[in-house]
Amino acid sequence: MVIDEMDSTSGRNAPAGVIVTHPNRSKPAVQATRMTVVLLLIVSAVLILIVTIGGWSTLEGDIPILLAFAIVYLLMAFFTGRWSRGVLPMAAALGLLLLVFAMVAAPSWFARDKAGFAEPALPASLLGVITLAIIPVQILLIAFAMRGFSQGWNIELEQLEPGAERDALARPV
Repeated sequence: MVIDEMDSTSGRNAPAGVIVTHPNRSKPAVQATRMTVVLLLIVSAVLILIVTIGGWSTLEGDIPILLAFAIVYLLMAFFTGRWSRGVLPMAAALGLLLLVFAMVAAPSWFARDKAGFAEPALPASLLGVITLAIIPVQILLIAFAMRGFSQGWNIELEQLEPGAERDALARPV
């Protein structure tokens, strides 16, 4: 009888005497890509929160959408840090969506920097610059997320522990 043991890295059952390894995760380029994606997701969430809090009085209906973006980005950063390859295409897709939003919104912040407009908590021109800063961050996020997706973080190799083969042959059937 083979006793199943839980593999700690992938969360699936592996037979006793079998070691499940992820060979691509130990490569420096893969680890750098993962940390870059995590960093870009966190930076994106912080920039979104700065624009949201700084422009709270003038954003009106956009506040729930921006808060949702920040929360989702932080969740994706957490799961990317735990080697979840499945969030990378979602990060790229949301990055593209936020890129479009930022490209449309940035000129309107600079247009508010005139007399007669309600003044947000942060100067409108500063919010415009921060919104413009979101654009290159999203371009980098899309590029690195797709690079990470192509690196095969999910590839697993099963190897027998030393001496496990002899033990399996010696067991009565």
